[in-house]
Amino acid sequence: MQIAHPAVAAAVAEHSSFRSDPLQRLLRTLRPTLAIAFGTRAQVRRAVSLINAVHRSVTGPGYSATDPALLLWVLATLIDTSLLMHKRFVHPLRPAEVEAYYGDMVLAGRLLGIPPERMPAGMSAFETYMDDTVESLEVSNTARQLAAELFQPASPLAPAMWLLRGLTSGLLPATLREQFELPWSPLREASLQAAEKLSRAVVPLLPTPLRAPPPFLMPPAAGLDVLSSGG
Repeated sequence: MQIAHPAVAAAVAEHSSFRSDPLQRLLRTLRPTLAIAFGTRAQVRRAVSLINAVHRSVTGPGYSATDPALLLWVLATLIDTSLLMHKRFVHPLRPAEVEAYYGDMVLAGRLLGIPPERMPAGMSAFETYMDDTVESLEVSNTARQLAAELFQPASPLAPAMWLLRGLTSGLLPATLREQFELPWSPLREASLQAAEKLSRAVVPLLPTPLRAPPPFLMPPAAGLDVLSSGG
């Protein structure tokens, strides 16, 4: 969803290391993200510092990773996806919970360089922003190539990426799915809905440790020295 924006796709194509080391690239994203969500104040400051330092180095023709508009789009995709996944695979949140979550994300956005006035004012405005932006996007050939490379890695991640491709197809807005040329069908939709139903039944029964982020993704108590500033 992020790379549906041509400028983001260009930045990823020219600066990301996901082709050469997809697993480590994934960990370099997850660890600071989880640190911001669950870490101490010191860990949050360290994670934000690392992310912002990386962003300052990501520039090219027509894009800069410190551009508030691009930062907003990337954060918005994370917000939208998190809420959609929770709704479909766990349970719908109450409106007050959604607004509280969005308020937290506004704060996270400010730490990452998005002025508060650039963020949509509340969930209703956010949903309008998402609808309008998705409608305006034209997926580039670069983005389609990136998606193909992401879903077909020559690594132990290949089976997981095959499943992720199906999940991505089902959860993307239809207009973006069509532009990415991802397959979909009534049978695939029925399979996704069955998986959602099973997840909603099973997740509440899991013990708390299994519903929390894996310990190896969480920042150590002493800080975030395990993090890399690689792209």
